[in-house]
Amino acid sequence: MLAPRTTTPWPLVALFTAGYLAPYLLPTVVGRLDSGLSVSATQAGAIGSALLLSSASAGFLLASRVDRLGPRSLARAGLALAVLGYGGAALTTTVWAVVTGAVIGGFGSGTATAVAATGIAGRREPHRTTTLGLLSVSALAGAVYLTVPHLGPGHGLPLAAIALTALAVWPLTGRLAVRGTPPPQHGSGHDRPRLPHLRSGLVLAAAMPCWSMAQNSLWGVSGRIGLTQAHLTEATVGVVFAVGLGAGLLGVIGAGALGPRLGHALPIGAGTALIAGCIAVSASATGLTTFAAGEIAWNALYPIVLSYVIGLAASLDPRGRWAVLVGSASSLGTAAGPLTGSVLSAQAGFPAMGLVLAAGLLVIAVPMTAVALRATRPAPAMDVLEIPVDAPSFPADRSAYDTAGPRQAFAAPGSAMD
Repeated sequence: MLAPRTTTPWPLVALFTAGYLAPYLLPTVVGRLDSGLSVSATQAGAIGSALLLSSASAGFLLASRVDRLGPRSLARAGLALAVLGYGGAALTTTVWAVVTGAVIGGFGSGTATAVAATGIAGRREPHRTTTLGLLSVSALAGAVYLTVPHLGPGHGLPLAAIALTALAVWPLTGRLAVRGTPPPQHGSGHDRPRLPHLRSGLVLAAAMPCWSMAQNSLWGVSGRIGLTQAHLTEATVGVVFAVGLGAGLLGVIGAGALGPRLGHALPIGAGTALIAGCIAVSASATGLTTFAAGEIAWNALYPIVLSYVIGLAASLDPRGRWAVLVGSASSLGTAAGPLTGSVLSAQAGFPAMGLVLAAGLLVIAVPMTAVALRATRPAPAMDVLEIPVDAPSFPADRSAYDTAGPRQAFAAPGSAMD
């Protein structure tokens, strides 16, 4: 995937950042579409969902085609679409043009993410590279949340930030391979298109939309919870989000240090249960303390669990197909998140929305943990049968042979080597 191969795959980390930045900035994108354009909160959520749905469709389309089409050309195409789409949407106030630009930009983000996921899955330590990508996107998103409220109103600023990030990543694509590396060959030496670990991969891919939808149903309306229910200013909400993303940085650093030592089952199962509690707390917040506690704890846990989920998907197929498919399935849930959160909160209120999402997460954690347990289950030990052999003992003739290797070069004259 990389040319030349480096110890730290910075081009993949940069692509990961460019692809994931739009979901990370979802609250401010949706909130500013609501306030900056003549659309309702539900319509703004639908625009955010359309963006992420386009991103997911790119992943499904390209999951098995990255190596064949070429990582470098695909990455550049995706980044170009992101620059044109998000940049165009940032420069116009016409609703249909903003929607079109968001969809085009979303497809570009999904393309960049597909290339990054395929390359990361082929690395020797995919979890380490994933944590670097999450560190990068969390730091960048935190900086945006701190600066955008002070740069003025309007929907264009967060969209412009995503476009500029894609533009900045472009030069690093020169270090990606023109064509992907050939897949590892096993057995007969012929490439088999069938996905390995089919049952586990399908269960994980089916669970991820629900997992991501619950996360991003909260994330998509978090800004509105802070502004309308907790009665905070936009600047204060931005600071809470930035601190939360900073906590996420610390969490990802810790996850990277631990690596696979805890396995995948414990971080995914227990982490998802804790996230469910954070969602319930954040959605019921009526002041700064509870809002900050729920959002910061959620932001700290979410990237940790996500890094282990991505690492689990990467471990199911070294060619990266399950990593891309699971990531795209996650984007489907992410796409449905803003609209789902808007509809639930409009119909039942934010606290009831939080309880529904928390209950759904607890249910979906069961099959995800089961897949993780199955994937990390050690191979059964093989019994060794010892057969005693009765053989006559003969004295060894040391003069008939000597030690192989470099010591032979120093044999004394008259030895067996003469």
